[in-house]
Amino acid sequence: MAGGRQLRRDAFSLWLEAPLVIAMRCQEMGFAALTGSTQNTTEMTRMVTEKMAAATESVVAANFALAKAVMTAASPETTARAVSTAALKPYGKRVRSNVRRLAKKKT
Repeated sequence: MAGGRQLRRDAFSLWLEAPLVIAMRCQEMGFAALTGSTQNTTEMTRMVTEKMAAATESVVAANFALAKAVMTAASPETTARAVSTAALKPYGKRVRSNVRRLAKKKT
């Protein structure tokens, strides 16, 4: 049961923080477009490379979790929870770090 709570907490956290990151990035890119700054291309490049890395990590983690569950003959519920948790973890890690980074006041 504790694993289910962790999965719900991670999914809820991602649900709240991902739109915040999108809004902060849009605001930053809008300001960059108005001022002619090169920050716009830097953030866009970072955004794409982070998404590709998170997707790759997510697939690998989900496959390892599935293999582990199959080898230990876990129940279908436990397997689904483990695979879902493993798949969400890379995205959550990046979203949380982006919230911290983008929320810093730039001087």
